[in-house]
Amino acid sequence: MGERDRIRGNKLSNILLIKNKNGFSLIEMMIVVAILGIIILGLVTFFTGGTRSWVTGQHQLEAQRNARLSMDQMVREIREADYIKYSSTSILIDFHTPFHGDISYSLSVNDLKRGSNTVINNVLTLNFSYFDNSGTEIDSPLSEADESNISKVHIDFQVDVDNDESPDITLNSDINLRNHGL
Repeated sequence: MGERDRIRGNKLSNILLIKNKNGFSLIEMMIVVAILGIIILGLVTFFTGGTRSWVTGQHQLEAQRNARLSMDQMVREIREADYIKYSSTSILIDFHTPFHGDISYSLSVNDLKRGSNTVINNVLTLNFSYFDNSGTEIDSPLSEADESNISKVHIDFQVDVDNDESPDITLNSDINLRNHGL
């Protein structure tokens, strides 16, 4: 009886092995595909968000670099100017050299202009403040004599990088004039 049971058990196990070799059912495959789809969707969303943040950071960095370079050029030119004609939103400087001549900086429709050339786009504010030798702010010049009393200029401007009407970059600088009035 032991031999027969063993042979019957072997036949039964062979039948079970054959039955299990059928593979996956359609429902099992659909569940696996759905789970993999959810995992892949999460990974794509994660990497897309990271890439978008990196691109935004690069635009911000480039705008800051351009604004800083423009500010440095403006400071250099104003510091060396021989003559200044000014208002609170613009400045005209003059060099008595054949290389420069008159240079003006002004805000025109959200663009910082050097003469007629755009230096920085999306500038929200551009303010110039002027101070005499004693450090007192000069409100508005009345004559050329008042203009020759200027010894320091303060520049302040704000740039909107992402066009949301709020400043993303704020730069300011104090400029002690070297050649003004000479």
